[in-house]
Amino acid sequence: MSCSRVAHVLVLVALVVWATAAPGATLVVGPEAPIRTVAEAARIARDGDVVEIQSGEYRGDVAVWLQKRLTIRGVGPTAPVMRADGRSAEGKAIWVLRDGAFAIENIAFEGARVPDLNGAGIRFERGRLTLRRCRFVDDENGVLAGNDAGSELIVEDSEFAHAPRDRGPLKHLLYVGRIGRFRVTGSRFHDAYEGHLIKSRARESHVAYNLLVDDVDGMAGYELEFPDGGTAYVVGNVIGQSATTTNPAVVAYGAEGSYWGVNALYLSHNTLLSDLAAGTAFLRVWRNNPAATRVVAINNLTVGDGTFVAAAGDRFQGNRTLPRAAMRDSEALDFHLGRRSALRGTGVVPPTVDGHSLAPSAEFALPLGTRPIRRPRAWSPGAFQTPN
Repeated sequence: MSCSRVAHVLVLVALVVWATAAPGATLVVGPEAPIRTVAEAARIARDGDVVEIQSGEYRGDVAVWLQKRLTIRGVGPTAPVMRADGRSAEGKAIWVLRDGAFAIENIAFEGARVPDLNGAGIRFERGRLTLRRCRFVDDENGVLAGNDAGSELIVEDSEFAHAPRDRGPLKHLLYVGRIGRFRVTGSRFHDAYEGHLIKSRARESHVAYNLLVDDVDGMAGYELEFPDGGTAYVVGNVIGQSATTTNPAVVAYGAEGSYWGVNALYLSHNTLLSDLAAGTAFLRVWRNNPAATRVVAINNLTVGDGTFVAAAGDRFQGNRTLPRAAMRDSEALDFHLGRRSALRGTGVVPPTVDGHSLAPSAEFALPLGTRPIRRPRAWSPGAFQTPN
């Protein structure tokens, strides 16, 4: 091949590489923007684009996103609000994400309703979805993820709240189907109605540094449920049921058997709360499934009148309990131990299991998010190592 021919081929290769790596366009949506509706942006956006939605209320502006790679973010002084206003995409949700890698940031989804009573703020069908600083309010389901075992859902610093009470029972704030991996951090869940704060059927679930505490008159069933088993890492959360809960169990595992081949529940440094006068089960694990279930509970703090006991073969260490009145200011959502608490420093060193450390590296920080912590000289039980 001649030198000129080689040079020509190299130029073509360089152009292909540049085109592949080149950033996509930025599409701006807003009342006075070049694109007026979210639905229009969803129609014209191409893979790799960024869609910026300006502050405001977008009523009935529902959309189906078919791209393979896309970033969608709210911009402006306040998060834009996607208000269903009686409409839905495909009878499923305010937004339907078909099959791709999506990042969605700083957007609110409100009022999702559909005829089959299973509407969602977002219906995530397949791919990889990352949510950051989003809000889901008054939706039949905040997010409803599908059943593709290759999919992944990541939720960071987001809020799920106020399930509707006029549309039938079992409204889950976050419902994760049989996907491969689910992770939620720095997020708050409250005011459910008969459904659960979080329900995950994922093969692997990571629930870390969240505030899963139902409101005073909240009526959640389980606060955290893994009905299909799988591997669940639950580290550094505050998880609490109200006096008006519709189920006395706070964390539930394996209620519908074992769908996945590996089944293990790791609970470490959680603060588990109950306002029930009696009868609470802070943890309930179903043992009638065919696959063996491993349960490890380390340095958890239970607050209230309830049971938290190991079955044969379980590993329970460093767990402590307090009466409900001893929690300093639960109405202000302050669940730290005081500096002089007799429980400070009474935990054990959290182990590493299957390559995952059960030692917390952060804490939930109001109103949303996390803050890093230093490894203490002696571990304290519960979700907070820093004192009140």
